[in-house]
Amino acid sequence: MENVSVANRKKVPYINKIAFGIGMLANQMFPAALGIFMVVLVQDLGFPGWMWAAIYFFPRIFDCFTDPVMGFISDNTRSRWGRRRQYVFIGAILMGVAFVVMWQLYRENGLDYNFVYFMLWSFVFYLGITIFGVPYVAMGYEMSDDFHERTEIMAIAQWIGQWAWVVAPWFWVIMYDNSWFESADVATRNLAVWVGIICMIFAMVPAIFIKGRSTLHDKNMATLSMGNLKGSFSEIFKGFAEAFRIKAFRKLCISTFFIYNTFYTVSAFSFFIVVYHLFNGDTEAAGIWPTLFGSLGALITTFIVIPIVAKMSKKMGKKKAFMWSQSLSVLGYILLWFLFIPGKPYMFIFALPFFSFGIGSLFTLMMSMTADVCDLDEMNGGKRREGIFGAIYWWMVKFGFAIAGGLSGLIISFVGLDPEAVVQPDGAVSGLRLFFSGVPIMGTLIAMWIMRDYDLTEAKAMEIKAVLDKRKSGSLLNSYYQTDKLMTLTDFDKNQPLPASHIDLSGASDKKIRSLFVDNLDKGMYGICFSPYTEGQDIGDLLSRTQIRRRMEVVKPHTSWVRSFSCTDGNEFIPEVAKEMGLSTMVGAWIGDDKKANDKEMENLVQLAQSGLVDVAVIGNEVLLREELSEAELLGYMARFREAVPHVPVAYVDAYYQLYERPSLVEASDLILINCYPFWEGCHIDHAAMYLQQMYALIQKVAQGKPIIISETGWPNKGDAVQGAQPSDSNAMGYFAQVNSWAREEGVPLFYFSSFDESWKVHHEGDVGARWGLWDSNEQLKY
Repeated sequence: MENVSVANRKKVPYINKIAFGIGMLANQMFPAALGIFMVVLVQDLGFPGWMWAAIYFFPRIFDCFTDPVMGFISDNTRSRWGRRRQYVFIGAILMGVAFVVMWQLYRENGLDYNFVYFMLWSFVFYLGITIFGVPYVAMGYEMSDDFHERTEIMAIAQWIGQWAWVVAPWFWVIMYDNSWFESADVATRNLAVWVGIICMIFAMVPAIFIKGRSTLHDKNMATLSMGNLKGSFSEIFKGFAEAFRIKAFRKLCISTFFIYNTFYTVSAFSFFIVVYHLFNGDTEAAGIWPTLFGSLGALITTFIVIPIVAKMSKKMGKKKAFMWSQSLSVLGYILLWFLFIPGKPYMFIFALPFFSFGIGSLFTLMMSMTADVCDLDEMNGGKRREGIFGAIYWWMVKFGFAIAGGLSGLIISFVGLDPEAVVQPDGAVSGLRLFFSGVPIMGTLIAMWIMRDYDLTEAKAMEIKAVLDKRKSGSLLNSYYQTDKLMTLTDFDKNQPLPASHIDLSGASDKKIRSLFVDNLDKGMYGICFSPYTEGQDIGDLLSRTQIRRRMEVVKPHTSWVRSFSCTDGNEFIPEVAKEMGLSTMVGAWIGDDKKANDKEMENLVQLAQSGLVDVAVIGNEVLLREELSEAELLGYMARFREAVPHVPVAYVDAYYQLYERPSLVEASDLILINCYPFWEGCHIDHAAMYLQQMYALIQKVAQGKPIIISETGWPNKGDAVQGAQPSDSNAMGYFAQVNSWAREEGVPLFYFSSFDESWKVHHEGDVGARWGLWDSNEQLKY
């Protein structure tokens, strides 16, 4: 077991877990009852095969398209009730009412009328399922941020929800027992009322008892309105694609697809195997044994599988619990091959506990693991998107269910089974049994192979949680300069009138600002901070020379210098490629509190400098701001480089005020390199360029006549504001135009930050951290 402290675990009130579980009972009873009732359409109301196929297919396809839309709406709803509760409540009413009305079918209305009637109400019913189900599942994901608490929530929900599969098979007995109802269609009309009303009430319970945090003032959400929803479709499917790019989530979805799809492909075969193999085609003799197969399996899942899986998860972790559970299910399918014994129907009961571990563990673990992925997504992207993740995951389930329906018919046709014949053709039942065991075994083994290297462990989940907690407290903003710091060092008034020479963009149109941006980009920059990490990469990932060359080709026409930040993990290729393209290089060694890593950085920087690839060497970036080294230790690293390569200028980079307050750093540096961010100090865009000039002027007073280079400055186009500093496309373009124009006119060397958006920076600065590039993460010019 991974050694992770649980001292700070936040327990969810048990009443909330029960409330969520009651919603799961409704969520599973509707499809369970639907699967039973659907037989009446063909058996009793005379629907031909093509009508049954159309009713089966088109509403589910509609459901697949509405799920991601509902996920987007739910994730971005601003309300004092939160993002989910109102939709769960409304969806419960809609699907409950639609289910009742949908089954009010009468033979005397005729086949065509009943077909159209049922089809139309099916669309309404599935719309209700979407409105309820997507936010309901997301509600479960966000109930807790604790690794094991999430599993317990899902285990309780699945335990309660499994009762739907215990109860639903007995509808067969009621529907076709003349002592209850005169015909199955009459039974369905009456049972639908009870199922619809009771399940509607159950579905409302989570909305009533599980409170949501107000999102009225949440700035990280997209604006929802009927007018712009159409324009949001691209963002919906972009979010869909982004979620599916997460390796851990992709594994969960694909493995679920294989397990669920193959299970339901053969699930209906149990009826035929019991009747034709165990009872030689005598339906009356088979009695309730087909019902017992499903009902006993659900009972075993409820009372044995789910509690065991929950304990296994806590003991050995979710991935190992998944692997063991699916291994037991494979054993169960093998046992069923041997324990379906004619004349001894009770023998298959001994295989059911093993068989039930497959589906019984699947959603308990996978829904909990998906909640962990939502945390990973927030760390990487800065947003909570439980709705879209729930929609995608259940889309895969529904897609698998649709595929299973088609495969079932193909297999029955392939083996030659005739459901209307008492005596089956030779090999038909044996072939069906072979598929019954073989297909799920194959699907399960594929899923286990996919999950073999699933790496979102408890330890990693706890690390992600720590990052999120620090980010929420504001302590992760490494580049966060104290707001209004300049005010404490000078008498500068950021609200003073602007000089005539200043490019005043207040009130300027977007077209004007864009024109100034393009003009300044065409004139070129002195230097740019080079961003090597592509989408999905993180610090420590190995960079290739190919990706660096591709990105260098993008920035080459617009700059004379490039600045790099590290000399390891492939970053050492940056100065090499830059020199090949005729660019000057400011090369950094990333120094921190890891002495071994520091030595490797220094060794590589020295080698690059001795090879003639370094024009300016930088030892450390904001390491004093982060308090990872002492000033004396930093000076020691600088002296070490100067001794090894005396002919290459060496300097240290930090926030401008760090250099202002540390004269020994100025003394030790051949050049004065300062990071200047009016944005982080909360300066409004109208005064940001003047603010930068004052930062520069302040350092001129202490520079001892040495050249001063602005080693970083920039403005993000998205994310959270800092006081009056607001991210936007116009502000980012305007700031770029202003500061580059000033630097060019005054002869001030300035490196703009940065070249490309990099998602890894979200870990340190929230969503705004990934939005500083002139080009996006796909290397397309953003403006």
